[in-house]
Amino acid sequence: MQKKIVITGGSGFVGTNLVEYYFTHGWHVENFDIKPPQNVQHATLWKNVDLRNRGLLIDEIRRAKPEVILHCGARTDLDEKHNLDGYSANIDGILHLIEAIREAGTVQRVVFFSSQLVCGIGNKPRNTHDYQPTTLYGRSKVIGEKIIFAAGDFCPVWTIVRPTSLWGPWFDIPYKSLFIAIKKGRYFHPKGYRTYKQWGFIGNTVFQIQRLLEAPQKKIHKRIFYLADYEPLELSKFTNQVQTALNSPPIKSVPLGILKAAAGMGDIFQKLGWRNPPLTRFRLNNILINEVQDIEPLRDVIGNIPYGIEEGIEMTIRWLREHAA
Repeated sequence: MQKKIVITGGSGFVGTNLVEYYFTHGWHVENFDIKPPQNVQHATLWKNVDLRNRGLLIDEIRRAKPEVILHCGARTDLDEKHNLDGYSANIDGILHLIEAIREAGTVQRVVFFSSQLVCGIGNKPRNTHDYQPTTLYGRSKVIGEKIIFAAGDFCPVWTIVRPTSLWGPWFDIPYKSLFIAIKKGRYFHPKGYRTYKQWGFIGNTVFQIQRLLEAPQKKIHKRIFYLADYEPLELSKFTNQVQTALNSPPIKSVPLGILKAAAGMGDIFQKLGWRNPPLTRFRLNNILINEVQDIEPLRDVIGNIPYGIEEGIEMTIRWLREHAA
């Protein structure tokens, strides 16, 4: 018999890749999302289910009878500045899903997608429960994690993963924007700065999730794992590798003062309604700060990952060309 899996948020970047993997590997897949799938080949797998609609979610999980749930569904932007209610999908959605899992009684494993932003970029957590969010989005993810732990044994095996910065086919802002900026010769690196990033190629992410589903209960139950490639990349080297693969204009290094001025202008444009200016102070700050997490617990469970940086870049550029980006 086919294994049954529900992927919430299966129309997003990570979800689209997970839906593709499990569908092509013969699982019975259902994508619960309020948005239609990006990949039109997944149209028949989509169910218009809002995580905030408690009754509907409970009914749909009971009907689907999944053995596995990958919970990617969330509001993931950082646009909300004033009201945590804007991230109700990240809080109420968790409460409703846990209730639905209890009601269904068929679910054997759940992987909840949280975020590394439960600690602001640059803040090094002392342990996995050392929360230091700097955004409302991060706060919503902290609350979600606490809800999961408070719920206890609602299914035989559950795990929380905190993706770092993921990139690859089907991605969007900001990492798709980075590739496009490099392609057009509009990316500039801060002169004299070397920063290290614990990013993850989506092909490796999907592999890691499947290995977590296969892992013995004692290794993963009620644990939190940062989700990324194992070796940090050096940002200027990575962007130069992308530039070479794209055969685009060489990347220029620009004095930090000039970039700070451009980022300040980007903030003004953003306040005026331009959602994705080329550079903002938030984006520049992320370029300058090292983003390195403790990935060893994940490596201990998963083992080697299949894709290197160069292969990931090639696959991503091929996807961009196929989608005229």
